[in-house]
Amino acid sequence: MAPQNPNDPDPKGRGPDGPAPQDPDPKTPAAKTPDAKTPDAKTPATAAQDPEAAGGRSDRSPWNWLLLVPVAVPLMTFIYNSDEPRLAGFPAFYWIQLSFILLGVAGTLVVHRMTRKGG
Repeated sequence: MAPQNPNDPDPKGRGPDGPAPQDPDPKTPAAKTPDAKTPDAKTPATAAQDPEAAGGRSDRSPWNWLLLVPVAVPLMTFIYNSDEPRLAGFPAFYWIQLSFILLGVAGTLVVHRMTRKGG
């Protein structure tokens, strides 16, 4: 007999991971699920509305808006769409692009320092 591919289903209804799942018997009661009245059940809406209560952290700081500046400023091409002025022989396009990197680093640093928890 030729060896069978392990991914092919067994003619007896078994797959490569064991017996095939069977439909639940309609006569047996379904497993109980926790309802909202039990104290240990948490509703997803509560955790989503207040992540600090669920042990997470909140990212709802107004300082986060500052992160849009390094994204929006390079999109304004009229700022650097020229050859002049030159800085150390480099056209404006190149040194302004490098200054955008510094702007992004500075903005990220300020937002990080202002939004971190104490410690």
